[in-house]
Amino acid sequence: MSRYLESACKLCRREKEKLFLKGERCTSNCTLDRKRGKNGPGQHGAGKGKMSDYAKHLREKQKARRVYGLTEEQFRHYYETAERMKGSTGDNLLKLLELRIDNVVFRMGLASSKKMARQIVNHGNIVVNDKKIDVPRYQVKVGDTITVPEKYKSNSVLKKLLEKTSTNIPAWLSLDKNQVVGKVVGEPLPGESSHPIDSQLIVEYYSK
Repeated sequence: MSRYLESACKLCRREKEKLFLKGERCTSNCTLDRKRGKNGPGQHGAGKGKMSDYAKHLREKQKARRVYGLTEEQFRHYYETAERMKGSTGDNLLKLLELRIDNVVFRMGLASSKKMARQIVNHGNIVVNDKKIDVPRYQVKVGDTITVPEKYKSNSVLKKLLEKTSTNIPAWLSLDKNQVVGKVVGEPLPGESSHPIDSQLIVEYYSK
């Protein structure tokens, strides 16, 4: 799978908003908070022309893709799957993205960023229903129990993260910090995504 190897800050500058791709560092040391970050990256980053409707749709799609760390092919696959489901395509899309195991690990507070969550999953440190999961795209379901191996519970980074974990956990997830056991108690509702995304703009982008 292709990987983005350049500065994550460039992506936030392109979207002109914090995508929190670096976790806490985006809060305390963000390029967007400095003068240089006011412009987009590249030679023509300072351009301030009016954005067309197509550009608005494209930017929203790109923002969502970057927030969840997906390639264009992967994101298109999720959209096509959402399109075949009953109900609103936009809401279905965000639901599918939110129910990825790497996103759930991040939303539960077991990782400071989605990139870190993917690494934790890839290294086999997440267990779903007593089965080790090492594929970040794994889709969790209502009723699934999520925990970590016993040897990982003593990890110093995990302990620090659990100390900071508070009421930021969404209502559709629960977490017992002492036992490091989480549960999917419901499905994410519209507006409960990890980052504000206008899914209707994405639907309009792919509908053209």
